[in-house]
Amino acid sequence: MVRKKDRSSQLKQALQGKKLPILTLDERWYQLLPEHEKPAHIKQLETNLNNLLKKQGQMINDIKDMKKLKKKLMNEIVANMEADNSPAGRLRAKKLEKSHQFIEELNEKMQNADDVLLDMPYEIKKANEELMVESMKVCYAKLKKNQRDISEAEQWISKTREALKLRILEKQDKEIENSSLYSYMHDILGNTVIDILDDKE
Repeated sequence: MVRKKDRSSQLKQALQGKKLPILTLDERWYQLLPEHEKPAHIKQLETNLNNLLKKQGQMINDIKDMKKLKKKLMNEIVANMEADNSPAGRLRAKKLEKSHQFIEELNEKMQNADDVLLDMPYEIKKANEELMVESMKVCYAKLKKNQRDISEAEQWISKTREALKLRILEKQDKEIENSSLYSYMHDILGNTVIDILDDKE
């Protein structure tokens, strides 16, 4: 008998090189594992995967927003390039300095976000494979249970069919016997006696 850990590693190996759909985005997965049938550990893995997908989406949006902000700041820098010693010029110089500082911070944040985003597909793939392995185990257990139930149902149907055949034969025998009895009694005793016997029943 294959131990659970061995089965998990065998299943993971079997998935190598296969292009898996993201399970939580695949309608067929939800049909195989309806919500009311999902064990707690599957729900947890599903949540983990969905959280990674949300995080990836959020980071992509954050990077887009940071790029827009950087572009706006660059335009402000261009607009405030004409700094001089006048009060307005000093104000422009201050804005220019703040914009430069903010752009440096944005560049660092974007770089960090890009680094994290580079690892996200790997993390998502790993979480998806883990969910697939556990889902396969649950589906296989369900498959085995269904096979046992089918086998029991086949045995029950077979026994019931036999019993039904016997009951049908028994019914036919009784009908033939009744017909013979009635015919015999009618021939010997006639209608009047049969009617009297029928009334007493």
